[in-house]
Amino acid sequence: MAHRKVMVVEDDHLIREAIAEALDEEGFEVLEAANGREALEKLHREPASLVLLDLMMPVMDGWQFREAQLHDPEISSIPVVVLSAVKDEKVPAERHFSKPCDLDELLDTVWEFTGGP
Repeated sequence: MAHRKVMVVEDDHLIREAIAEALDEEGFEVLEAANGREALEKLHREPASLVLLDLMMPVMDGWQFREAQLHDPEISSIPVVVLSAVKDEKVPAERHFSKPCDLDELLDTVWEFTGGP
């Protein structure tokens, strides 16, 4: 598993690109997915060390993604940080952020789960 690879799962391309750009500037390799199904497919080809997950998405939403991920032994151990306008603390995740969130706080969390700078 790549130590500094983060997947951003977000259907809003402007938000996804903004987060990806911030992560790239911090030195992370960024994988992007527009929905949960795309994220699952990409994680099987190229595992990440952390997933930043929106909940409200078409095709496969964040709840469905998380359920599928947790039942898939190949990718179940990848930590997830939920980043969503919908507040649902019942979604199993290492951390929950409400959108919009403080970018510095989000980056600190990403560093925390990827082993620090």
